[in-house]
Amino acid sequence: MPTVRSRDGTTIAFDSLGTGPALILVDGATCYRDAGPMRPLAALMADSFTVYVYDRRGRGASGDTLPFSVDREIDDIAALIRSAGGHAALFGMSSGGALALATAAQLGAAVSELAVYEVPVSIDLDPVVTTYSRKLAAALAAGRRGDAMALFLARVGMPAEQIEGMRQTPMWAGFEAIAPTLAYDDAVLGDGLLPYDRIEAVQVPAVVLSGEFAPEFIRESARALATALPNGRHVELPGQSHDVDIAVLAAALHESLNSQARRTVNEPDMPSTT
Repeated sequence: MPTVRSRDGTTIAFDSLGTGPALILVDGATCYRDAGPMRPLAALMADSFTVYVYDRRGRGASGDTLPFSVDREIDDIAALIRSAGGHAALFGMSSGGALALATAAQLGAAVSELAVYEVPVSIDLDPVVTTYSRKLAAALAAGRRGDAMALFLARVGMPAEQIEGMRQTPMWAGFEAIAPTLAYDDAVLGDGLLPYDRIEAVQVPAVVLSGEFAPEFIRESARALATALPNGRHVELPGQSHDVDIAVLAAALHESLNSQARRTVNEPDMPSTT
């Protein structure tokens, strides 16, 4: 299993497949290589890209080093980019999109292009975000990992009876194991507002994707994010929600990333003219 070592010494496990320009896929909360959408998405993107799927720190086969910071997660992606040859496009889903955005803002030219899907931020301050962050931190500090995961699942709209049913199944142990990383996604999202300081620093071409049936605050923030990005545009996927059809998502990413990524890799630098 290939790995890279991040700046703080943490081992980050990854797989790569396909040929072409590098594309790194960044998971959202609770997801990693063996649990989430990125492996199927990578398989659909591998005809045009060398696709990197990895376990974010604290998940799957990757290590972790405390204390956590968003900068350390950015360092993890930077290590993957170095392994990929020094340049890569980034695609992030949900809170992974917020991490991809922060990475593009910090790493500059090492990120060739950016795409995100339904980053859960808003143009208006939501007191529910603050309440969730406080309760999540308290549950994790007390070692109540199951309660922390239940808080998250309720936050994303799962009914209480369904959460309670999941807690009685063997799969719940896996959810509890990954629960501490919920704080990592919470840190990446910050106060839940559009992070304009980061947005303005992203100079590369960027596409902001959202589904037709996303909550209105997601659709609204997606449009605002695309407008605020210096080279951003918004694409709405008909018939899609946060639980997006991977084939539809892959087609949109091919259309959005493929031509620009190939130009970045295959065209020689042109001399400047005056």
